[in-house]
Amino acid sequence: MKWNLRLAAANRGIWKASELQRMLAEHGMTISAGKMSGLWSGTPASIKLDDLNVICAVLGCGVEELLIPQPEKIQRAGQHEQPAAVASSGAVTVTPKQRGGRTLPPT
Repeated sequence: MKWNLRLAAANRGIWKASELQRMLAEHGMTISAGKMSGLWSGTPASIKLDDLNVICAVLGCGVEELLIPQPEKIQRAGQHEQPAAVASSGAVTVTPKQRGGRTLPPT
């Protein structure tokens, strides 16, 4: 997912994190300057749904404007990312992994 808070705020004429922080506080979401900086300039590792709800209410937007899916970054199970040169050339040789059978259960 791509975090898009800064652009969503800019589309509504909010150019400073401190301005959005003040607006969030008016709606009951008290947030530290450090956390606000992280939300404004980076991608949060997690965000509470209640906080996301307040942000959407203040900005007058939906979640889909703040969280943009990036399905191209998802890998299938067992699939490893290959360097771009190898992946684009199509000259990848697949060799099966050797398996020695089942392991014994822990004792």
